[in-house]
Amino acid sequence: MKALVFGATGQLAQELRARLPEAVFLSRAEADQADPSACAAKVAGFDGDLVINAAAWTAVDKAEAEEAAALVVNGETPGAIARAAAAKGLPFLHVSTDYVFDGAGTRPFIPDHPTGPLGAYGRTKLAGEEAIRAAGGQHAILRTSWVFSAHGNNFVKTMLRLGATRESLTVVADQIGGPTPAGAIAEALIVMGRAMLADPAKGGTYHFSGAPDVSWADFAREIFAASGLKLTVTDITTDQYPTPAKRPANSRLDCESLKTDFGIARPDWRAALADVLKETGAQS
Repeated sequence: MKALVFGATGQLAQELRARLPEAVFLSRAEADQADPSACAAKVAGFDGDLVINAAAWTAVDKAEAEEAAALVVNGETPGAIARAAAAKGLPFLHVSTDYVFDGAGTRPFIPDHPTGPLGAYGRTKLAGEEAIRAAGGQHAILRTSWVFSAHGNNFVKTMLRLGATRESLTVVADQIGGPTPAGAIAEALIVMGRAMLADPAKGGTYHFSGAPDVSWADFAREIFAASGLKLTVTDITTDQYPTPAKRPANSRLDCESLKTDFGIARPDWRAALADVLKETGAQS
């Protein structure tokens, strides 16, 4: 399976690279996500099986001040890629986010639940979803949450860095979600891509997150316990940790349709965490 992958250095792209050595990975220098037409041209000139978008504007707080720029990367460019893929008859797989929802309630969000982003990042990601659907080609949108790996910037890496120099931390405890290993997302996309190539009717919008659902504070406790760092974690509320962008309190995702349609079950993030800690040399 020869894939064209937008993104080369991010968490997901690096995990895809380890699993798809035959894929073509496009760095920002080769395909600037701020230039929709340039990205579409890469698809038009691609001779392969499918297209994966593993690139995005992920600076949630920065998007509040630079929504127009984030909209190009997260909204306009995925739409341009989707249209180019549709024109060539190539399946297109795109990663989205739980931030397209309002985070209300405590029940896991199903894929067709009404959207209601709380901030600029969620609005721009939702715009990308809508543009992909409007392109009319075979596609799969995979919404996920709380992505972590041994690469790049993520919550696990931040906790390990802070834990090396501190004896205690305060961590938000009233936001609940499923930490999701980037490696598991990569594997899910590969399974989905192969299934879509075999059956042109397959596709749609799906959810994928790690299990079990947990608070950021309890996630931090598990990171410290697994790494052998002796820290005290004190629960705080979202209001006690203000950020430019409002975070959803409920990031739980219902992933049943992905299991039904593709046979992909939610991964246990605790097992993946152990692998990440081993890869980073932080395991106790």
